[in-house]
Amino acid sequence: MHISNLFKIALRAIAANKLRSFLTMLGIIIGVASVIAMIAIGQGSKQSIQKNISEMGSNMIMIRPGQDRGPGGARQDASEMQTLKLKDYELLKENCRYLAAISPSVSSGGQFVAGNSNTPSTIYGISADYLEIRQLKVQDGEMFTDEDIRTSAKVCVIGKTVADNLFPNGEDPVGRTIRFKSIPFRVVGVLKSKGYNSFGMDQDDLVLAPYTTVMKRILSVTYLQGINASALTEGMTQEAIDEITNLLRESHRIKAGVDEDNFNIRSQEEMAAMMNSTSDTMTLLLLVVACISLIVGGIGIMNIMYVSVTERTREIGLRMSVGARGIDILAQFLIEAVLLSVSGGIIGILCGLGAAWSINVFAHWPVLVQPWSVFLSFLVCTATGIFFGWYPAKKAASLDPIEALRYE
Repeated sequence: MHISNLFKIALRAIAANKLRSFLTMLGIIIGVASVIAMIAIGQGSKQSIQKNISEMGSNMIMIRPGQDRGPGGARQDASEMQTLKLKDYELLKENCRYLAAISPSVSSGGQFVAGNSNTPSTIYGISADYLEIRQLKVQDGEMFTDEDIRTSAKVCVIGKTVADNLFPNGEDPVGRTIRFKSIPFRVVGVLKSKGYNSFGMDQDDLVLAPYTTVMKRILSVTYLQGINASALTEGMTQEAIDEITNLLRESHRIKAGVDEDNFNIRSQEEMAAMMNSTSDTMTLLLLVVACISLIVGGIGIMNIMYVSVTERTREIGLRMSVGARGIDILAQFLIEAVLLSVSGGIIGILCGLGAAWSINVFAHWPVLVQPWSVFLSFLVCTATGIFFGWYPAKKAASLDPIEALRYE
């Protein structure tokens, strides 16, 4: 029998039971749409993470205090860690050959007030190198100076969000005074806007001040909450980490292989790898769930094809009696199963693309539809139709013509 005739017969059989055919395809539609949407979300998240890492500086290194031990060997609370001092910052600044910039870091959260306006935000005590490390730029005004740091001057540079909230009428913030915990700060600059990152954090909701000012006038501490640095190049990040580790161990008198480091060092590359790994794991788990829908859809196709073979047993017998071969019957039902699967797959692809677009527009999640995911979904749904349609088609082809004609 000619292949075009087999397609016509299969299409007529599907059209004769439209609702049943659609319900059969529903599992495939949901499965394919889920696969495309889940891959789009996973790939979009990875791309967004990589973009944020690039914006923050792919060669950035973060040094944080470790869990120092108190009396009796008990680990102290994270807020009480005091293992990083200003002398550590000065030591690294003077001796590290692989660092392009380095800045101490202390911070405090609270309410900022300017006239009748107020806004909650965080003030970060840093040095001027922090702008290079975080790839920030001053749009209006200027950055505070080394002299401001030396004298613990009450000056600050504010982010665009803070500027908009404290000066809603469009006034120029530069030269104006804002208050934080009753301490007046003179605004000397406004940062260029960076917007939100992929985690939904507003990168413009911050205030920068000299680290000496924050340590003495706000926190009243002599220790650092962290040190941020950037390697000369991304390829030198590991050399910089090794150099920092050796210098801090020597300064803190930590014996290699005996004592535990009382500081932690993380790089952007390490964080990116960890976050990408987490994203890949979550995407894989979601894909497994989506693939279950494909399997359920395949079982639905097999079930309906069995029903179809049973309903059309006399028709099969009649076709065989007028010369149809077993291979023709096999091809007829196999084509019908594949058409159901492929049709469901095409609708599923359209639904998946629509779902990815909707997630991006309404939920504001980053998505990236990969062409290979569409091709893979189409390939899988075709294979599903062949795999689950083969056995019912084989059963139809193996029917005895005489017994089939007698079937009631």
